[in-house]
Amino acid sequence: MNELAAAVTAGVSADALARAARVRLAIFDVDGVLTDGRLHYGADGEAFKAFHVHDGHGFKLLRENGIAIALLSGRRSAMVERRARELKVAHVVLGCDDKLGALAQLLADAGVTAEHTAFMGDDWVDLAVMRRVGFAATVANAATGMREHAHWAATRAGGHGAARELCELLLAAQGKLDASYRAHLDAGSVQG
Repeated sequence: MNELAAAVTAGVSADALARAARVRLAIFDVDGVLTDGRLHYGADGEAFKAFHVHDGHGFKLLRENGIAIALLSGRRSAMVERRARELKVAHVVLGCDDKLGALAQLLADAGVTAEHTAFMGDDWVDLAVMRRVGFAATVANAATGMREHAHWAATRAGGHGAARELCELLLAAQGKLDASYRAHLDAGSVQG
């Protein structure tokens, strides 16, 4: 493993790295993972969400390295739909009451098995999916009991770059992180 990948994988168990190396689809919850979990409402009832640009660039890195991305959320949001389009997220399921059922459809749509799938969640509604996929991840500020069902936990909180940490870990485990980094040294690519 190269220098950057070694730093990203330091302290990560061999089991978690082996699981991360098999991932072909990365699914992310939205509220509490891609956002800080707070809901802001305007005077007209519209909800506002803030997304971290590092997470967006992490999605771009995954796509460039052949890992499909999906969003799976219990809430509907025009802002999430817009962000998903900006980031070219291939699979988006919003307003979902049955995340486990939605997982089955996402796997079929992406043509992958649960074993080759990662999911990052932050709260109890995510547990069924976390227990089904090959690589379960959570954020640093996850609800009580979440870490016990995760193969790996980010050091950053949801909405503060936790998803980017997962993206980098997946690429490091697959031996692709350092090459991606080197490709950016002289390139002026647009950030996600």
